[in-house]
Amino acid sequence: MLYQQIATSIAEGEEHELAPLWAEPWVFGVVIFAILLVMMFITLSYSNLGNRHTATEEHADPHRQHPNKHDHGQGH
Repeated sequence: MLYQQIATSIAEGEEHELAPLWAEPWVFGVVIFAILLVMMFITLSYSNLGNRHTATEEHADPHRQHPNKHDHGQGH
């Protein structure tokens, strides 16, 4: 069935008009590249957030919903 449809479409051989573009083809590539570049810089701007504060040890909270079973004697 699929081969028949393919053969029929090839046999017709009609030339279809392409949809009109509202800009030159290279403009689309430049715009997409610029958008991805901006998103990359936004992503890189968040890369240093972990260094804003000094690291502190987490204490064992007995009132946590799911307490850590491996607290190694911290807390209680």
